[in-house]
Amino acid sequence: GAASSTRAMSDPLRFFVPPESLLGDQVTISGDAHHHLHNVLRTRLGSILTLLDGQGHCCEVELQTINKREALARVVRRWRDEDRSLPITLLQAVPKGDKFDLVLQKGTELGVCCFQPVRTAHAVPQADSARMIKREQRWLRIATEAARQCRRSFLPRVKPVRPLAEVINEQSDDLRILLWEAGPVPLADILSDEKPAGVRLLVGPEGGFSDDEIKKISTAGFRAAHLGPRILRTETAGLAATAILQYLYGDWRQPAGNQSNPLQEKP
Repeated sequence: GAASSTRAMSDPLRFFVPPESLLGDQVTISGDAHHHLHNVLRTRLGSILTLLDGQGHCCEVELQTINKREALARVVRRWRDEDRSLPITLLQAVPKGDKFDLVLQKGTELGVCCFQPVRTAHAVPQADSARMIKREQRWLRIATEAARQCRRSFLPRVKPVRPLAEVINEQSDDLRILLWEAGPVPLADILSDEKPAGVRLLVGPEGGFSDDEIKKISTAGFRAAHLGPRILRTETAGLAATAILQYLYGDWRQPAGNQSNPLQEKP
């Protein structure tokens, strides 16, 4: 789809709200969405908004009242979007600094359905629990805002940091891919014509995986593949592979800009 700056000015503002907020004929808007409406945009009464629960349920609402604590809106119509993207879980070794913020933002735009930050032997040491909670809350806000801006109806999951040994041994029917510069084959060689149920992409840290980790990853059923002659940064590799997978198996051949015609229902 086109960048947000090229969208029609008449497009309703979009915000994610808790699923229970959309159950009635009137919606209470609080938290980050209210802050944006009240303090940032100073939205006028009567404005039309699109509210989403992050699970495909959508409501078009009319803003009725707004004060310093919350806003109230009337449901005009409801619909449900279908997620046609390929279910991709990005297992990303925690990189240095704020690089994971970029992975979250761009991965959300590309359609990653789940982000699993991973603790590895060469990854950044884990902070204390209080700092990690704040960090994970920030990660969720980044993914939510990215989903809102790219007009995505489904929120990706952002899981807490977990050890490598735990995440590689989770049971699933997904195609398991290790992106590794020393992989024996190019990524294209392990991608078949048949669409997989999902994909688990594993990306290592700046220092790479240890020899012992590579053995455990292989034993867990991950197939190692490289991405060509250039060595990509840890924050680039998963995004590059995600784009390829969405083109081959996902929703990149669907109409742009969410052009489906939702079935209108009475509130």
